Amino acid sequence: MMDNGTTASRKTKDRGCFCVCVLVAMLEIKTAKTRKGKRELEKRAPKLVESSKKTLILHGTKTSAVLNAVLAQIYQLKKDNAVKFSRKNENVKPFEAGGETSLEFFSLKTDCSIFVYGSHSKKRPDNLVIGRTYDHHIYDLVEIGVENFKPMESFCYDKKLAPKEGSKPFIVFIGEGFEAVQELKHLKEVLLDLLRGEVVENLNLAGVDRAYVCAAVSPNRVFFTHCALRLKKSGTVVPRMKLEEVGPSMDFVVRRHRPPNESLRKEAMKTTREKPKKKEKNVKKDELQGKIGSIYIPDQKLGEMALPNKAKGVKRERREAKRKNLTDENPSKRKKEDS
Repeated sequence: MMDNGTTASRKTKDRGCFCVCVLVAMLEIKTAKTRKGKRELEKRAPKLVESSKKTLILHGTKTSAVLNAVLAQIYQLKKDNAVKFSRKNENVKPFEAGGETSLEFFSLKTDCSIFVYGSHSKKRPDNLVIGRTYDHHIYDLVEIGVENFKPMESFCYDKKLAPKEGSKPFIVFIGEGFEAVQELKHLKEVLLDLLRGEVVENLNLAGVDRAYVCAAVSPNRVFFTHCALRLKKSGTVVPRMKLEEVGPSMDFVVRRHRPPNESLRKEAMKTTREKPKKKEKNVKKDELQGKIGSIYIPDQKLGEMALPNKAKGVKRERREAKRKNLTDENPSKRKKEDS
């Protein structure tokens, strides 16, 4: 006879194996059945010139009120390019073997290459894990603790001058620790990917209205705050810039980090010197004549074109035609009268 504890443990193991098998089956390579499905799969495939990175925000099994507020504020800052899950996720454990399977599945389904995972425990209170994925597999991880959190609502400022949603920010890193300490150097790379938004070639400085400030206080602590930019008169052509804190504000305490393997880093950093050229339609290349293009010209239908009514030449022709008609009508009338 088996006791209840043994049967319960077997049931939990069977459930865990079943969940893992289902996720592995869902992560299998898909083949498109329609043209629309093929286009969607091509959008999600790795590219030489990547599109803007979306952020996935999700909760762990247990979270605190502070952590819920932090995740909500991060989502508010990246609302135009982020996906937030409201339910708790028991199977997500990024640093444990097998705990990243469901996370990679969520990344594939939402097409997000950056994730922010929040959890709370006695050993690691108010814990955030920020990570990146490559080809929808875990690329690197940084675990930080949140302390001294101040939400946006606690700051007093003119709401009319608040930063606009979707605007490009300045990102400022202060301190030698971001270049000397390996953990902070890794955190800097992850925060840059998380906060910079869409990569653009040209930027209008008039639209830059905010800045993220990260200051290295110690080898494992970073002060983070969000500021609005104010342009003041300076007496010269260049205005004086003033930072006004609008929140959120918090301290990041680095706990664990897992950098990518060197081989994986080289593969992810592959690029080309020249940008890929777009395919030109109806164009061929010949060794002798060079570029040959076929141009479609529709029928011009010149006979149906409307002529201007006020042209002098047309009026003159009408007058002459009218006189001619009158001269032709007069002899016929005379013949009738004579008869």
